[in-house]
Amino acid sequence: MTNVLLAAIVATYALARILEVSLRSFPQTLLVAFDVVSALAFALVHGSRHYGLRGIGVFVAICLIVGNVIENIGVLTGFPFGRYFFADLMGPKLFHVPILLGCAYIGMAYVSFILARIILGPIDPASTGAQPLALPFAASFIMVAWDVAQDPVWATVLHGWIWRDGGPWFGVPVSNYFGWFLNVFLIYLSFKLFLSRRPARHIRAENASWTLAVLFYAVCAAGNVLQCVPTPNPAIVADPTGKLWRVTDITGASALISIFVMGAFAVFAWARLGDLRKSIRTPTT
Repeated sequence: MTNVLLAAIVATYALARILEVSLRSFPQTLLVAFDVVSALAFALVHGSRHYGLRGIGVFVAICLIVGNVIENIGVLTGFPFGRYFFADLMGPKLFHVPILLGCAYIGMAYVSFILARIILGPIDPASTGAQPLALPFAASFIMVAWDVAQDPVWATVLHGWIWRDGGPWFGVPVSNYFGWFLNVFLIYLSFKLFLSRRPARHIRAENASWTLAVLFYAVCAAGNVLQCVPTPNPAIVADPTGKLWRVTDITGASALISIFVMGAFAVFAWARLGDLRKSIRTPTT
């Protein structure tokens, strides 16, 4: 039944991504909420199955605390992302950061963590040296790939947030992606430390639940590609520095990153599922 629920959530998320590009006249904040909440639901259900209620609760708390603190510091100081502020597209804010953004961290950060876990395979929690850092590093790259694809669309086209000084990646500064990497690496490292110190029983997870996590990430990449379908209106947008960008160039670049970077991570994870099913066991309470 858990896998049926997860499959229904993936289908709901896919519908949300389709509606984003097909209902341009619909209130965009509601569509964003639909997108974010479905991703959050997947993380909560899948996470409770694989890490127990306590485990996924800790992950949620880490995402909300670390993400919100660093994003608020970023808005106030420009570090580590660059100078920016949030507009009204994502709805109500906690201090300077939209509540929906905090929820978005949970959904995509969790799925990226699972993909990294699938690709790397089992890592001994008692190991020393660089090995314990492999999972946070890999998950951070997978998560940042999502932001590389999405940020110019959400910032320069949709104006969900505004980069005050623009930037070379369709109005987004390069510093944003180093800041994102630092942010999510701290989240993953904190969660990895929690898992390594947590006494737990182990159970074998169903094969389908791993497959659905890979499918969710792939659907996210496909949703980015769908952004190329509508005829852009307006066709040209300007960043705060006055530099003009063609919307088709932005959505096209997003599609390329989604296919060849996010898609590559999904394919690598898919190829590793067979080995994972034979070896990996997941902690629960």
